[in-house]
Amino acid sequence: MTGAGIQNSLKLRGIRLTRQRLILLELLDRSGRHLDAESLYRLAKEKDPRLNRVTVYRTLKLLKQGGLIDELDLMHFAGEQHYYETRQKQEHAHIVCLRCGKVEEFFGESLQDMRRQVEANLGFRIATARTEMGGYCADCQALQAPGAPEE
Repeated sequence: MTGAGIQNSLKLRGIRLTRQRLILLELLDRSGRHLDAESLYRLAKEKDPRLNRVTVYRTLKLLKQGGLIDELDLMHFAGEQHYYETRQKQEHAHIVCLRCGKVEEFFGESLQDMRRQVEANLGFRIATARTEMGGYCADCQALQAPGAPEE
């Protein structure tokens, strides 16, 4: 979503796009990672030293209520820690390694097939979908292989 698209989306919800809000949205969109509030704060502080923690938390709440970001728990791998990502991507599943915490994103037609199947079988009109799966990444599987050294 472009800056103008973000601005229009916020305007429709009665939310002003401030410089600080734009910094946070861009960091979430371009970081390539799922960021928690504290990590986001540290990155944002590098761009704007005047930005404070309270602003980050308030902005996350506002952007979530405005439908621009999603709050994720990622299988509660880090306990009650929550992560954020923009809704600007197409729908995808989060695959979390239950051993090391690595997160992969899966995009595919099979997710759209599942959405259509749920709508057809249950009569729901799906507005949004969020899917998480937990398992073990290739590296962690190798560590658990027979003959692998014990930790």
